Amino acid sequence: MSRIIGIDLGTSNSAVSVMEGGKPTMINSEEGTSIGGKSFPSYVAFTADGQLLVGEPARRQAVTNPNGTIKNVKRKMGTSEKVYANGKEYTPQQISAFILQKIKRDAETYLGGEKIEKAVITVPAYFDDNQRQATKDAGAIAGLDVVRIINEPTAAALAYGLDKGNVEQKILVFDLGGGTLDVTIMDFSDGVFEVLSTSGDTKLGGSDMDEAITNYVIGEFQKETGVDLSKDNMAFWRVREACEKAKIELSTTMQTEINLPFIASDASGPKHLVKTLTRAKLEEIVEPIVARCRQSIMQAMSDAGLNADKIDKIIMVGGPTRMPIVQNFVENIVGPKIQRGIDPMECVFMGAAIQGAVLSGEVKDVLLLDV
Repeated sequence: MSRIIGIDLGTSNSAVSVMEGGKPTMINSEEGTSIGGKSFPSYVAFTADGQLLVGEPARRQAVTNPNGTIKNVKRKMGTSEKVYANGKEYTPQQISAFILQKIKRDAETYLGGEKIEKAVITVPAYFDDNQRQATKDAGAIAGLDVVRIINEPTAAALAYGLDKGNVEQKILVFDLGGGTLDVTIMDFSDGVFEVLSTSGDTKLGGSDMDEAITNYVIGEFQKETGVDLSKDNMAFWRVREACEKAKIELSTTMQTEINLPFIASDASGPKHLVKTLTRAKLEEIVEPIVARCRQSIMQAMSDAGLNADKIDKIIMVGGPTRMPIVQNFVENIVGPKIQRGIDPMECVFMGAAIQGAVLSGEVKDVLLLDV
């Protein structure tokens, strides 16, 4: 039976994995990974001369081609809304299919030309039937038979092996991605993952942090030089990219330097942006954004009828959950129960690959019912 790949089709970034030697292995895109280990940014672009770009190449030119670039299309899946690029109309499924096509193509290259026809794709637990069907349709347009749609939190729990050791447990999955927050509480018993509640914020994520840090850096630069970089699109995106990189670095270091030579010039000559950013300053800037996560955690616990001491384990998903401020915030509410040992950016697509291997018969000891 042909192999089934596992795909995490994300709002800001997507990723794919396949079982190799009994372990889920991440498949890089042809371009390699970009900042923060992201392999397939969820961007699709049409250039002026009619070329189609997907993933990292599309993300790179988003600044210079805003009207031809589409991102965050996952938020529109399952709706009748259309998206537009250079005046042409597309359905969200068509755009998602371009991303899935690239994932399929790069996976086939990675696997030495092996044909990939089947996939497991993950979706947020709150996706309704229309949104799930739209995801399947996108797969079909891309030439993939979507053999199973599974919930992202269930995939994450699988990656951590929480289905092993038949202990009944309540799991809180805190998934903070580039554009969205999802908090899901699941009950695991007798080989079945049941979603008890899900809550979230579709307009809260790492990109809000990037924006806040960028505004701070641009504001400081303006105080020093009188030049407002937000008026210059190219300069603004250089700063934004440098700020995202600084945010990622500050998860593991206490301070970092943003250094952008020739960012602007005025009558007195060229201007360079050099700014030291400490973790303490970063945390001060993003604290109001992190605080907005409280509502979703409380709501999920209340809907599940559980208080914090009934939660056995916490799984963190998504790049921003690598940040110490985010981990401390969640543990202050729920208690020190975070599971470690798997990269939060990788657990969803790894779980999807495990589920794919179960369906293809490669892995035998997991029964998974996702309710």
